[in-house]
Amino acid sequence: MMKSRVSIAKEKHRNGYNCCQAVVCTYCDLLGMDETLAFRASEAYGLGISKRYETCGSVCAMMMLAGLKNSDANLKQPGSKFSTFELGNHMAAKFEEWNTTCTCAKLRGTDGVTDRIRSCRGCVADCARIVEDFLFPGEFEPYEERAEDEV
Repeated sequence: MMKSRVSIAKEKHRNGYNCCQAVVCTYCDLLGMDETLAFRASEAYGLGISKRYETCGSVCAMMMLAGLKNSDANLKQPGSKFSTFELGNHMAAKFEEWNTTCTCAKLRGTDGVTDRIRSCRGCVADCARIVEDFLFPGEFEPYEERAEDEV
């Protein structure tokens, strides 16, 4: 069983990776993508998709990873897209169960502090936990922390 990588995702975010990059780059090696390509591919998804404060970048990361994990990569006759949609939907629903929304602006609140639901780093941690639970069931040790700086 592998050690949880949630702390690695949080550290990447602390070191300048955007929310999406922090999550995608933490697990990309397990799904056949090198970190440089993952970093580049996920760069525009920070701050709720390119600073639009719409879908949380960490949630976008989960969707990218779900595709990498679940896709049949059949370019001529794609057959996995609906099962990937279902997988992504379940992952987003778990995030919403914990945080009430997947919308960056609502999660961050008006000023990112006083009325926020969850910090960016907290969203990174939550999405990393969901990735481990949904995409790699039974392969990672459970991650239990929920530090105050994540709220």
